[in-house]
Amino acid sequence: MRRVSAQGLTILLWVSLPVAVILGLNAGTVNIPIDVIIQQSANLLLQSSSTDIHTNQINTILFDIRLSRICLAFLIGAILAISGAVMQGLFRNPLAAPSLIGVSSGASVGASIVIVLTGAWLQTNAVLGLSVVALGAFIGSFLITLLVFRLSTSSLGTSVTTMLLAGIAISALGGAVNSLLSYFADNEMLRQISIWQMGNLSTANWTRVSIVAVVAVVVLILFPRESKSLNALLLGESEARHLGIDVQRVKKKLILLTTLGIGTAVAVAGMIGFVGLIVPHIVRLLIGPDHRWLLPVSALAGGILLLIADTLARVIIAPVELPTGILTAILGAPFFIMLLIQQRREF
Repeated sequence: MRRVSAQGLTILLWVSLPVAVILGLNAGTVNIPIDVIIQQSANLLLQSSSTDIHTNQINTILFDIRLSRICLAFLIGAILAISGAVMQGLFRNPLAAPSLIGVSSGASVGASIVIVLTGAWLQTNAVLGLSVVALGAFIGSFLITLLVFRLSTSSLGTSVTTMLLAGIAISALGGAVNSLLSYFADNEMLRQISIWQMGNLSTANWTRVSIVAVVAVVVLILFPRESKSLNALLLGESEARHLGIDVQRVKKKLILLTTLGIGTAVAVAGMIGFVGLIVPHIVRLLIGPDHRWLLPVSALAGGILLLIADTLARVIIAPVELPTGILTAILGAPFFIMLLIQQRREF
């Protein structure tokens, strides 16, 4: 694939972002004209109030429902993509994904346990603005990743190869536990498990946006600080140590931040696949493997991609919403296969 300028791609993405936001505000069961969006946005900025019922309904749709969902989609997409770029750098494999260390599998097990074992009361109540299902998913992702990390760590340090194998094994075990829980679940529980695993952003609100935003700020600030370490790791762990990199410290930090970011994203939105795999892979093909550019550009591209995908999911079979995770898989899998075929031809 032909390389492009990292600065040029960054500018293009920043220009595309407001366009994607406006389209997200415009599209839906109720189509709101762009001039109305601009007018109501100006009124909001000027703190101009209205007593007109229709205007207040438009404001509720725009700023309480759609804008919160747009913000949540962008933040989660950015977290998924930058975490995927970090994992690909850590494993020195452009086809690696955050799910390799068991984060997604652990979240799925945690959510299923809460749905099947705690009953409807706990499922519908919230703690710190998150449902107990979401909290169970986050705890499950953290515990499974901790287990994978412990299994792959010895007195000599953490083996990336062992971590990969442990992640695959633990993910398979998580799949078996999910199947067992589904076997004992009733119809309503099965429906809730299926909906959660499909991944969607329909439960977006400003409380969830605030929680994800805090995590996103932490991840988006701390990951790029390890860009030079990731660039050194591309040469191999021995070479990185010779360059003065504390490899074990870098691994711990990156795994912890990935668990925090992916665990939060999956807990809030469910299983949304391919964003953390495809986006950093494509960005790497376009601008090269330098993580000083790869990480921020991947985050920006991932946020825009998930924002566009969620907008399409809302309108493609309107008035019914298609789960966002299904759409990302439908669009992502064939595109990724095409990339693999193209790379094979180049070799």
